[in-house]
Amino acid sequence: MNTRQIVATITGQPASDGAGVKLNRVISFQRELDPFLMLDEFNSEQADDYIAGFPSHPHRGFETVTYMLDGRMLHEDHLGHQGLLVSGAVQWMTAGHGIIHSEMPQQEEGRMRGFQLWINLPAAEKMKPAAYRDISPDEIPVLSGEGWQVKVIAGQFAQAGQVTTGAVSGISTEPLYLDVALQAGSQLSLPIPSGHTALLYVFEGRMAVSGQTLAKGELARLGKGDAVELGCEQVAGRALLLAAKPLGEPVAHYGPFVMNTPEEIKQAIDDYKSGHLTG
Repeated sequence: MNTRQIVATITGQPASDGAGVKLNRVISFQRELDPFLMLDEFNSEQADDYIAGFPSHPHRGFETVTYMLDGRMLHEDHLGHQGLLVSGAVQWMTAGHGIIHSEMPQQEEGRMRGFQLWINLPAAEKMKPAAYRDISPDEIPVLSGEGWQVKVIAGQFAQAGQVTTGAVSGISTEPLYLDVALQAGSQLSLPIPSGHTALLYVFEGRMAVSGQTLAKGELARLGKGDAVELGCEQVAGRALLLAAKPLGEPVAHYGPFVMNTPEEIKQAIDDYKSGHLTG
């Protein structure tokens, strides 16, 4: 077993998106994180920070994964779909050729907390039909052992000879998306496909990778290997473990569009203006 080590750390920056939603932009279009494009964390008990939401807007050329920890958010799109994201739920949306949708809070007070991850699509799939899937909390496998708990959102979790497949599979980038919680004094070894880009984002407490501790709000880019050794010493921790197969393709992006060339971005903008983004 070749254990992955931390090769770089990233601390997110305050940002605002949608109609003024305050969030923490953890990553944003770093080439070495291919195929991951962006990770936003939203976490507030102040309604003014989130109540304006994300009114109708377009996307093309990538996938968005919204993981709601606390709160309620309603998705509506041009295809007539509606989906209510509740605490513990996930929405996996493939923008493909184009989608126009909104994401609006369904609460006027209380805590809203969660993540939105952008994952790139290969060039051959950027213009495929748009699709999305709402995943309820009870569809997400939850595994636990001595001092640990893992929610398997995507990919496979292997432990003690047992392999659990997550709620999402069949994606070309072969993503692994785990919500990992460790109690103080516990450790956990997790396999990761050796060729995948791998990231760990600590969003509660503290967590160590091969003995190197990350604080809340720190993201680690992990080096090469086929496993990661996680641990918590005196303080419990909770983190997202993300991994996916890199595409190795050029990336051109402008706002809500992610393509391979500037010409394709111009076409996306023209298509949106002319009403042809969604086919």
